[in-house]
Amino acid sequence: MGQDLLQLRTATPEDREWIHGLRHRVYAQELRQHTPVPAGRLRDALDGDNVYLVAARDAARIGFVSLTPPWSGRYALEKYLSRDELPLLCEDDPFEVRILTVEPRWRATAAASALMYAALRWIAARGGRRVVAMGRIELLDMYRAVGLRPVGRTVHSGAVTFEVLTGEVAELTKLARDRYDTLVQRLRAQVDWRLDVPFAPRPDGCEHGGASFTAIGTDFRDLDRRHHVVTADVLDAWFPPAPGARRMLAEDPGWAARASPPAGAEGLLAAVAAARALPVETLAVGAGSSDLIFRAFGRWLTPQSRVLLMDPGYGEYAHVTERVIGCRADRFRLRREEGWRIDPARLSAAVEAGPYDLVVVVNPNNPTGRHLPAAQLRALIAAAPARTRWWIDEAYLGYVDPAESLAGLAATDPRVVVCTSLSKMYALSGMRAAYLVAEPSTAALLRRWTPPWQVGLPAQLAAVAALRAPAYYGDCWLRTHALRRRLASDLAGSDENVVVEEAVANFLTVTLPSGGPSAAQLVNECRRHDVYLRDLSPLSSQYQGRTVRIAVKDTAENTRIVAAFRAALHELRPASGS
Repeated sequence: MGQDLLQLRTATPEDREWIHGLRHRVYAQELRQHTPVPAGRLRDALDGDNVYLVAARDAARIGFVSLTPPWSGRYALEKYLSRDELPLLCEDDPFEVRILTVEPRWRATAAASALMYAALRWIAARGGRRVVAMGRIELLDMYRAVGLRPVGRTVHSGAVTFEVLTGEVAELTKLARDRYDTLVQRLRAQVDWRLDVPFAPRPDGCEHGGASFTAIGTDFRDLDRRHHVVTADVLDAWFPPAPGARRMLAEDPGWAARASPPAGAEGLLAAVAAARALPVETLAVGAGSSDLIFRAFGRWLTPQSRVLLMDPGYGEYAHVTERVIGCRADRFRLRREEGWRIDPARLSAAVEAGPYDLVVVVNPNNPTGRHLPAAQLRALIAAAPARTRWWIDEAYLGYVDPAESLAGLAATDPRVVVCTSLSKMYALSGMRAAYLVAEPSTAALLRRWTPPWQVGLPAQLAAVAALRAPAYYGDCWLRTHALRRRLASDLAGSDENVVVEEAVANFLTVTLPSGGPSAAQLVNECRRHDVYLRDLSPLSSQYQGRTVRIAVKDTAENTRIVAAFRAALHELRPASGS
């Protein structure tokens, strides 16, 4: 790289020795925060948990910033304030940003800004929603300018006084993009970015669809690329739609393309009612579940509403509630040690303590694949406060048992709505068709706010035919379980240190060992083989930047996934040991 580029990287063991020396020179000798020691090295009790990001020019190291992730279980701030005194340490799993330090001769450069931006990107890419920091009072204006705000707590350490600061990652990212875009773009041109996260953030943390279509080409000029790319980053079905659906689409595609569809999708509503044994007046259809989510939540919620989401959980719900509507979205933490299952007693207590306007349960859950039995979910809803509405997303329920659906309850209980996509279970992702079930007055209101011709004619044709082919899809779902088990076994055999978790749906997760390559590095390496996986890091800090989700494909593509996974681990092994 050019001599003038500022390199940003995660610290190596050699960097850490320099960090300890710079910390001593600045915080012991210059600022008198700590007592000088003969060795000239200032170490930290959190050094085993901290992540250091380093700025360097050529061989010269010029600055660093320390990050303490929530999974370490402790924070440096706890030396000064208890969690009772500083409750935000218990909220939203904050990442602590610490000891931003630059060598004296480089303090007038962009090094500090680059390190602050790098810290924000590293945290956002690992699902962080909030940061907490201690800022020297002399530098308070600088921290305020980047969006951090004091919480009203001051702490003293030696001769230095600090203000406790906090900020939401989404707001800090928006500020960097809106107010400081010129500076960020200038940094981009000046930086040799060696971190395992993208330099530029997505508009928000929700990844709609997958990156694999970019490899195929969103201009559709070379669709032959689809035969070379394994799209395991999206959960589209590996099997084709039912033969009847394909015949319906192929019979007269010219007519299907030019003819206006039934304005209210009356035939599709009737087919859903017949297939699910539901009154048609309890149904509303949409162009995919996202259409229904946006439309329903936009009618029910305001910025003053309070919503409870599962964590980890499908990112679309956080996107709509927090980014689109702007309401408060709390997280109910699922626990790895409990197999990511929903604990009914804990969830019941959380809902009771809310109170919440809406609770969202994806069942089976995406991305964990775990299913909460219908009987337990019914009991939870029955015990919940009367004001709380429940949105049950059953996009993957066919992989469990259609009899586990709460659609019958939703048809009569005004507090319950069930949403079902026809995309994943019926191999119709490209068609965009979905429906929800609600008691008649709720369904009628949503139909009233549905534009005519919401679902296109090809989608209506295919969906109606698909709903009439339960035997075909039942067989496909059974074969999916066999494919998933084989894929899980082959991935687990790739490396004894990886943890493969499969549950009930058409995907599984793989967690890489700490100290090895990150999920982002693995995903990027697999793309060199035209195999696309989903890095779950931005979805939840509980994944610690080490977990990928992999969609189940057919036998040939699963073989390619395993080969790419093994090749990526082999290629990344030297880097992980450096």
